This record gives sequence, C-alpha cells and structure tokens, in this order.
Amino acid sequence: MGSMRWKPSTTYSRQEQFLMKRLIRTRKLFGFLRTHRHELFDEAFEAELESMYRDTGAGRPPVAPALLAMATLLQAYHGMSDAEAVEMTVVDLRWQLVLDRLGANVPAFSQGALSAFRARLIRYDMDRRLLERTVTLALSTKAFDAKKLPKTLRLAIDSMPLEGAGRVEDTINLLAHAARKVISAAAAVLDRKAADIARAAGAPMLAESSIKKALDLEWSDPEQKAGAVMTVLEQLDALEAWVEKHMPEEATQPPLSELLATLRQLRDQDLEPDPSGGGSRIRRGVALDRRVSVEDGEMRHGRKSKSKRFNSYKRHIAADLDTELILACAMTPANRPEEEAAPLLRHDIARFPDRSEIGSLHIDRGYIGSSLVQDVLARRGDILCKPWVARNGKLFTKADFVINMRNRTIRCPAGEVEHFEPGSVVEFDPEACRRCPQRSSCTMASPESGRTVSIAEDEQLQHRLRKLTATPKGRHCLRERVAVEHRLAHLGRKQGRRARYLGVRKNLFDVRRAAAVVNLETTHRRMALAA
Repeated sequence: MGSMRWKPSTTYSRQEQFLMKRLIRTRKLFGFLRTHRHELFDEAFEAELESMYRDTGAGRPPVAPALLAMATLLQAYHGMSDAEAVEMTVVDLRWQLVLDRLGANVPAFSQGALSAFRARLIRYDMDRRLLERTVTLALSTKAFDAKKLPKTLRLAIDSMPLEGAGRVEDTINLLAHAARKVISAAAAVLDRKAADIARAAGAPMLAESSIKKALDLEWSDPEQKAGAVMTVLEQLDALEAWVEKHMPEEATQPPLSELLATLRQLRDQDLEPDPSGGGSRIRRGVALDRRVSVEDGEMRHGRKSKSKRFNSYKRHIAADLDTELILACAMTPANRPEEEAAPLLRHDIARFPDRSEIGSLHIDRGYIGSSLVQDVLARRGDILCKPWVARNGKLFTKADFVINMRNRTIRCPAGEVEHFEPGSVVEFDPEACRRCPQRSSCTMASPESGRTVSIAEDEQLQHRLRKLTATPKGRHCLRERVAVEHRLAHLGRKQGRRARYLGVRKNLFDVRRAAAVVNLETTHRRMALAA
C-alpha cells in the first residue's frame, strides 16, 4: 500500500540510557514499552493496522498507524484527552522516548489524526487485536513459563459499573432537552436563530435554557405539576406540527429525523394517558428499557444492589487466573443481566488458539444462567460459584430439606418424601403437613395446602455448588476468584469511574484499551519477579 511504517530503533542512545535509569522508580511502564515496542508492534501487526486504510491512496495515513496505536496506549496509561496527548509528544521526554522522537519540537500527530485513528480501530475491531497482542507479548516473555501453565484455562469473569458521559434528567427536562435539539437542528438547516424557530412554531418555552425556570411553578403542588406537563406537551405538539408543515423533506433525513425519533421515544416511554380525564401524565413506575439521556441513547438505569443504583453501562472482563492477564472485555447497558455478556467474552476468548478451552469457570451468581456455563458443563469443566441462598424467615429453608438428585426426591425435616422435576414447585401432601408436629416451624400455608419448595432448572448445578461451599477445600477454590476482582480494580483505576465516550461500542474500545495497559503492567511486574 505504500503507507508509512513505524521503525523505532532497537538500540539505545546515551540520552535514552539516561532516561531508562530514571524510569526505574516511577512510571516504569514507559521503560518497558521502550524495550518491547518492536515486539508489541511487529511487522505482522503493523500490516494489520495498515489494512484499515484503503489501497486507493485516498485513505493513506499521514502518520504510521503503529505509532498512533502506541500513543493510544500511552493516552490510557496517563488518562488524558486527545489534546493533552498531542502536547505530550512535544513536552514529555518519556512520551518521546517510547515514540522514538527524542528532541522533536513539533507534535507527532494532530488531534484530528488521533481521533480518526481511534474511529478506524473501532470500525475494524482492531482494539480487540490490540488487547490480544498484549497477551501474545506476555506469553512470549520470561514472565511466564509456558510449560508450567495448565492446558486448559482457569477463567474468571466479573463486572463493574461505568457511569455514563451523557446527562441524566427527569421527564420534563428530558423532553425539553430533546425539543431544544430539534429546534437547533431546524434553525441550522434554515439558517435562522433557534429562538425565532421556537416562536414561529408556537413553542417559545422549549427554546429556553431551563424549561422549569420558564414554567416557574411550585413543583410540590400536584395540580401545578400536572398543568406543567400539559403545557410542555402542547408546545411539543406545536413544534412537531410546524416541522412537518414547513420542513417535510428535511424531517425525513438526518439529523432532524433522528432527533424527532428521539423526542417521540421519550414521550412514549415517560408519559401515559391520564385516567382522570383527557391528556397525559408522567408514567407511574419506570418503563422497560427506559432511555435516561438525550446525548447517549444507549445509557440505561442499572443496579449494583437493591440500594445502589447507577446510570449507564456495565464493563465485563474475563481473566486467566494462572497468568493474571485479561483475555477479553465486554460492555453492556446497565439494565442488561450479566449473563448476556458471557457469550461475548467467550467469542473473544475463542480467538486464542492455544488458550481457549475452559477447564474451570469462576463466576458470581449473575452469570450462572449464561450459555457459557452450559458450554463448560457440556465439556465436563468445573463451575465455581456461590449458590443461591434460600431464605424463609424463621421457618425451615430449602437447606433443611434433603434433596436426592439421583432419585429426584426431596425429604422434609419430618421425613415426608416427594418426587420432583427440575424447574417445578413441589407441594407436600396437605394432610401430612396438617398433622405434622413441626408445621409451625415449616410453613404458614393454609390448612388445605402443604409446604411448597421451588426446584430450580439448574438444581443439579446448585446442589453441586452447595456441596462445594460446605467444605474448606471448596471455599478455598471459590476464593480464587478474588484475582479477577483485583484485575477489575486495576482496570477501573485506569479507565476511571465515568465513561469518556457515548455509546456501547466506543466505551468497549476504552475498556479494551485500559485492559491492554493493565496486561502490560502485569507482564512487566511478572518479569521483574522472574528476574
């Protein structure tokens, strides 16, 4: 293709030797990258990076793709913006050392070039390859003895919330925000002021910077609040009608068509007919898959626990417990169950030909229903996870019943036996329960009903996990999963608690990039221990 190749020197100048000695105590990764940059970005990987550009010449990169990829890693390591990354190539000797540009007095690339390169990485899924390269590099160093690694993976999976970059608003502000974007887009197309468009449409309040300030109501008063909803809806209807009348063609094309679709989506999810009369009111409860931000349409409400809520995404990682390397990452909206991320992680792990078969899977209960668990069990692998805990107040719990999985029978504390099928609810004989002396400790059911016990679809697995937690050896095996929690904590410090980008895919790039840096640090640490 004739594009530029990055060919950094493999020998050290006197200034580089001086800098390498200074990097022994702090920011050690710079020295590691200087030493191993030619291995991380070998000829084959450089060719892959170049393949993102067209052969016509129109897409020829002005800067070597491998250099931009290295800068992308340094950017994540320092946790800085594109503009700061550009400046660091001029003012920071450590950046210049790694990028092979010592003494340069002009930036290595422009802010636009870095942004465009990131977009190409995402488009061609090369951010995944960048993460894979860090694993390949690690396994080729003295940090790991390939002969001592088990033939199958001991894989651990965990997740962590990622707060969204989009602004989260209540219904009134959300609708007004979406309407302002429609007005601004219409004004840009017609080359008019937004306030003029709003007045012409009969919706002047929607052009205000604060809709609640424009309404100027006592929001604790239910009647005034209901009136405010109707006022906003009237102006929204007027705006949509004006756009359809005066801009019929533009309304069917981006960006106006997308903004109008967003506005309609928000109306449908947050409003419902008012049963007391005509009109609409704010929906009671939360709509399924509710959109919470105008800027980021993929952000969702999520819960880490019953009392802790967050808005945005969940980042998931799969780590090898023997090497401590992160093999795969996934990103899902906050409201999606953990089990949906497991197949995505499995797909990426399958790309490692020598390290793809899972011998044991260490997970928390959120992933227990995933297809990955069934795949591991089908291959006779081990699942290590805390079982679901049965609770029943002061009454007998499910743990007080003896379950025989081979015969598919369940025996109550009084000795009554019933047969069961997985996924069913077992009811004991009402007559036997009525005369049972332990009834008051077992059930609060009516005299006509017997005690019931739910049998899970995966009762066989749950039964095995309960036996695991009952022994010291089993509990020790469960505690091994703490290693992935440490990997996740390191990744969280690199990436931060708040998303840098909008949307699932761009934030997946960010978590993969942070995981690549964590892998490089892990390799450097393990090499130091092996020395």
